[in-house]
Amino acid sequence: MSAAFGIDIGGSGMKAAPVDVDTGELLDKRYRIPTPKPGTPGEVAEVVAELVTSFGWDGPVGCAFPAPITGGTVKWVAHLDDSWAGVDVAKTMSVRIGAPVTIINDADAAGVAEMTHGAGVGRPGTVCFTAFGTGIGSSVFVNGRLVPNTEFGHLYLAGHADDVESYTAARVRKRDDLDWPAWVGRVQEYLEHLEKIISPGLFILGGGISKNFDVWGPLLDIDTEFVVAEMRNNAGIVGAAMASVGGDAARSDTG
Repeated sequence: MSAAFGIDIGGSGMKAAPVDVDTGELLDKRYRIPTPKPGTPGEVAEVVAELVTSFGWDGPVGCAFPAPITGGTVKWVAHLDDSWAGVDVAKTMSVRIGAPVTIINDADAAGVAEMTHGAGVGRPGTVCFTAFGTGIGSSVFVNGRLVPNTEFGHLYLAGHADDVESYTAARVRKRDDLDWPAWVGRVQEYLEHLEKIISPGLFILGGGISKNFDVWGPLLDIDTEFVVAEMRNNAGIVGAAMASVGGDAARSDTG
């Protein structure tokens, strides 16, 4: 068994657990703390430290972060405080917890987990993982290799003034009081747009709303094969842990 520690920072919650990276299984019940508001670097680093301490973890940590990461630095951020822009996330977290931290985009981390231990195992060609939650995360794999920082949730669809996650994210279903067919119609519009852009062979659909896939999945009608994410809402934790030990699929420009 090869154990590592993963943290998944989301717009509404921060989750963590030790992981067996050889199997993708959590080694303990995950612990969740609400993401602080406004979510400044200092506030988020404090929660990271609390999560690490709560498990008595002593060693490297992998952290899935909700923003594009280049060389360990945040390019821009949508669901945390704007003060994150330009911050070296790995250094900020490492200094606070006193241990090495590896940073990877949150949807990239979840996609890595699904490609290694979940619904994408053994799938060649182009695979697109899409997570519906507070926003919309995306990751793309070509013959098993990650293309990092795609951020397709910030595409614009014709006829809509705001980006696609403002129209289609899981939180929007409750915000706009949409029934399942109405929300799935928006999801379908988004996925059909991605079909035109990257022509994937498979969509893996994840995020918190994946737990309701039996309800909304049958309503989706697109040309591309699609499946629900097998690791559900634990995928980000697992992918972050894998990044901390240098999992092959997780190697990208994450610093």
